[in-house]
Amino acid sequence: MSQALTFAVIAALGNLVGGVVAVRGARLGFQIVAGFVAFGAGFMLAVAIVEVLPEAFARGGAEAAPFVLLGYLLVHLTQHTATEHFHFGEETHHVTRVAGISALVGLLLHTFFDGVAIASGFSVSQELGILLFLAILLHKLPEGLTITSLQVAGGIRARTALGSAALLGIATVLGVVVTDSVAFLAAHGLALSAGVTIYVGASNLVPEFQGKKGWRLPVIFFAGAGGFWVVSEVLERVV
Repeated sequence: MSQALTFAVIAALGNLVGGVVAVRGARLGFQIVAGFVAFGAGFMLAVAIVEVLPEAFARGGAEAAPFVLLGYLLVHLTQHTATEHFHFGEETHHVTRVAGISALVGLLLHTFFDGVAIASGFSVSQELGILLFLAILLHKLPEGLTITSLQVAGGIRARTALGSAALLGIATVLGVVVTDSVAFLAAHGLALSAGVTIYVGASNLVPEFQGKKGWRLPVIFFAGAGGFWVVSEVLERVV
């Protein structure tokens, strides 16, 4: 678990970095985060479909399928049904203070399962653990930026908003800590993580750049999927 915990802490720092970008309002930083959204979406979907889903079915058989669906539905419930709408990027619309708080609650479950995914990946192999860590790390900056900018737009102080970004990181670390000690997560964490990862990549991140003009972000998206194959080949040789 120590290896998974180390990688989870590194990933958690990405939430805080994204929050700092939001507070400082660096335009270049927002452009970089947009690139992370597109690249991360491609990379996450590739990891989830090519690596995580087959492994989940190999370990759980047909019984894994409902848990993949459950992971997908849980994120949709907490982020787009039980909470007000938010998007993964700089908040440019007027929002209420309650919206910022409800978004935090929704994202906490998602980031908790980020930790479950890392722990579950390392329980299978070091290669899968690192692939899931990288997929999660790539969307940590947009997460931190999202919650911080949303709360600042709702009238919450910047320091408090940064604290919310830090809480997302803590939830990820907590996910790693409890996975091995909770029988349900130890047994079905990989399948749940597959559903969560597919949701974040396909339903959260892809819509963020689908409607934008230009070719830059779509190219980065395909590069993210291609990047998975490159990283996977490298890991096979060195891990």
